[in-house]
Amino acid sequence: MFTGSGTAVNIVTVLVGSGIGVALGHRLPERVRRVVTDGLGLVTLLVAGTAAVDVLDPDLSAATGSGAPMLVVLGAVLVGGIVGAALDLDGRLLALGHLAQRRLTRRTAPPAGGPADAPEDADRFAAGFVAASILFCTGPLTVLGSLNDGLGAGADQLYLKAVLDGFAAIAFAATFGWGVAASALTVLVVQGGLTLVGVVAGDVLPAAHVAALGAVGGVLLIGVALRLLDVKQVAVASLLPALVVAPALVELVVRLR
Repeated sequence: MFTGSGTAVNIVTVLVGSGIGVALGHRLPERVRRVVTDGLGLVTLLVAGTAAVDVLDPDLSAATGSGAPMLVVLGAVLVGGIVGAALDLDGRLLALGHLAQRRLTRRTAPPAGGPADAPEDADRFAAGFVAASILFCTGPLTVLGSLNDGLGAGADQLYLKAVLDGFAAIAFAATFGWGVAASALTVLVVQGGLTLVGVVAGDVLPAAHVAALGAVGGVLLIGVALRLLDVKQVAVASLLPALVVAPALVELVVRLR
């Protein structure tokens, strides 16, 4: 297979899964869709836990010291959150979702005397775009799989991720509609960009740095799960800079030791 095939397959599964989800969503009662979303939230919480456990990775402990990994994750989330909040990334990503809604869907005129196109439809599209984009692009498989694909080490991890994302897209689209399909654009940009990094820069992240990034990604996925379960509307998008801060903090600690 060619370099980038993993991302290409992932985009296809997201689009196909979204189509299936939209087709099913119109036939499912609201209570069924709510249960599906709750189930997805619980599974997302499980995936988040398995990713966050990277904070115990031996390579990370060896590089930073036994007591530092948790502080690295904490520092990355705090610093990244401050940067993201200052830039209003959550609001900007929501605005991007609304823009995608206007560009990618046709809004038909209401019949005479009928209700106008409800603002909540656009909100639902944007919410689906944001939630799916974060879920599909913040996990450790996104980084590791894309880099390995770019390095020529194969795209097996991305193929696995594509299958998982396809099933997740069905559940998401049954509730949020076509906004989930629009997240394929985010998958293309993020995974395609990371694959290019692997091609151009080679093995850019040592094992300890990748472990820190994976642990922070797990924390962010917990935020996504809490949103899906309606426990807390965490501004997860504003925490995304933590994914950049985490390996930078590891490098800083390594140099200071």
